Amino acid sequence: MVAAGVKPGIHATALIDPLAQLDSSVSVGPYTVIGPHVRVGAGTSIGAHCVIEGHTTIGQDNRIFQFNSLGAIPQDKKYAGEPCELVIGDRNTIREFCTFNIGSPGAGGVTRLGDDNWIMAYVHLAHDCIVGNQTIFANNSQLAGHVHVGDWAILGGFTVAHQFVRIGAHSMTALCSVLLADLPPFVMAQGQPARARSMNFEGLRRRGFSPERIAAVKAMHKALYRDDLTLDSARERIDGLVQSHPASVPDVQLMLAFLADASPQRGIVR
Repeated sequence: MVAAGVKPGIHATALIDPLAQLDSSVSVGPYTVIGPHVRVGAGTSIGAHCVIEGHTTIGQDNRIFQFNSLGAIPQDKKYAGEPCELVIGDRNTIREFCTFNIGSPGAGGVTRLGDDNWIMAYVHLAHDCIVGNQTIFANNSQLAGHVHVGDWAILGGFTVAHQFVRIGAHSMTALCSVLLADLPPFVMAQGQPARARSMNFEGLRRRGFSPERIAAVKAMHKALYRDDLTLDSARERIDGLVQSHPASVPDVQLMLAFLADASPQRGIVR
């Protein structure tokens, strides 16, 4: 990393603080503003009219389109200038008009986006959100503070997640869904508030899940949503699936770990 003042890939109208650290291969479009505590890794391209500020770290080979605001202070009235962070991983696509805020001091202080995510226009990541890898956020998906999103999750356009909600790996929401409760792994949800509709079977097939693993996911869906079981009883049945579906061990463990952390007040999407 070197100071950002004289790189050929940076447009003459970009305003980059001399203390910012940009790899020599980074490109920056016209009228973009980059603050002193920003670090950007190799191969990342930043479009025109972006503002990247705060203690923001951006990894390698990201494509950041025009008109994004990354690293602004959280929309939290308790925030008092603490050096919280935004951390963005590698190979993410971030389309136009997204707003990602830094974390807040009471919750770890970091907002984090992982690797290989496809983030469409007008997406909001509030303070302390943690997003995994290989997710897709369609246009206008909005996360309130402290939301956690697992790997491979897909959020339909205009999905809204209440603060502290958890969205499980391989789950999916339909257009205009409102998540007021935790969405378990593999579940497809739709509605206002969102209700469980099925499991994301087609997505699992595309990711190479074997027929045996998909059968176990079907059995988990039946236990959670079809057989009128209590959550504790459903967890017991899901735990037993490893005997009949040995290949499903990681999937069962993923589901059980998620359900074990479910909030008694918020519950899961039903």
